[in-house]
Amino acid sequence: MSTTKPSKAFWIISGVALLWNAMGVNQYLQQAYMTDAFKAMYTEEQLEMISSSPSWVIAVFAIAVFGGLLGSLALLLRRKIARELFIVSLIGIIAQMYHNLFMIDSVAIYGPGAAIMPIMVLAFALFLLWFSKFSEKKSWLL
Repeated sequence: MSTTKPSKAFWIISGVALLWNAMGVNQYLQQAYMTDAFKAMYTEEQLEMISSSPSWVIAVFAIAVFGGLLGSLALLLRRKIARELFIVSLIGIIAQMYHNLFMIDSVAIYGPGAAIMPIMVLAFALFLLWFSKFSEKKSWLL
């Protein structure tokens, strides 16, 4: 058992990470169940593109968001497995982004936000991976 007490910043970052990834899970569930709230956010053309996504894209979306959520929980529980979970999440993010940015022309359909949001998601995922490694080195994770 580690006796190294994490800093306040560790707890703040871990809490923000949990909220961020919970929003991703919420987005995934809304898309998977095509809720009315989800449909209201998109045009018919966008909804058609979403509903015609290959199953592997839906799967990597789930891997990305649930991996991130579990990684965030592991971080809050101070477990070293957080790093591996963030790696799994990152792989899912990269696969999904590859599809959205290069296999289909999502920027043409969604506008510039189709490039901006994925960059933010990728940056946050890379930060969480780095932060989990940093936390391990500080002996904050068991």
